[in-house]
Amino acid sequence: MNSKLTKVTKLILDIMYFLGIPVCLSLPITFKLYGQINSYFSRYYVQLIILFFLSGVFAILIIGELRKMFKTVLNGDCFVTENVTSLRKMGTYSFCIAIITVIRLFLYITPGVLVVVLVFLIAGLFSKVLSEVFDKAVTYKLENDFTI
Repeated sequence: MNSKLTKVTKLILDIMYFLGIPVCLSLPITFKLYGQINSYFSRYYVQLIILFFLSGVFAILIIGELRKMFKTVLNGDCFVTENVTSLRKMGTYSFCIAIITVIRLFLYITPGVLVVVLVFLIAGLFSKVLSEVFDKAVTYKLENDFTI
């Protein structure tokens, strides 16, 4: 399964992964500049840097797990225990982002923040359920491999 779409998606994940790191590291400068436009960012400067940095780290970890999974897809063997582990981790990381974003609600409530919480809760649940599906698929695959 080495389609063009899969390769393009892997490339996008690689770009996001390697750009995500400097973006997280540049938050103090970015928020200082943006604080001149939006007083919310200057008022809660330290708190927002911490919350966005932690969310960014977990987002980078999710992208890192997706990159690992895409390697197995490109190799044509995606039903492996490593992908089950990656999906479980991605679920946990998604829940962490949702919790961090809920903490942000104590500083400032916007509809966007509520949407982010909902999206990452759903992503976390989806990842955890999908990990169980993959786990069963891996079990069936291994049983089938032993039969042959």
